[in-house]
Amino acid sequence: MLLNEFLKEHRKVEGQKATITQVNSTVAKQEVAITQLNSMVAQQQEEIKALTASLKEQASQIQKVSAQLAFSKPAAQVVDNKQ
Repeated sequence: MLLNEFLKEHRKVEGQKATITQVNSTVAKQEVAITQLNSMVAQQQEEIKALTASLKEQASQIQKVSAQLAFSKPAAQVVDNKQ
């Protein structure tokens, strides 16, 4: 009877070891995925910074062109229509 109890507990422990091994494998895979995702996020942040800088430069150029256009427009002439 004592041997049966021992064997039963031993099988239970072996099953738990297998479960722990599977969980550890899953955790390792998730850590790799997290590392890859963090790398992608960092790359996207750099791309966003570059796009933001580009947009700011374009906005600056638009302002310059708008100012040049406003300056180069001929002044409005007032015509006296009194007869």
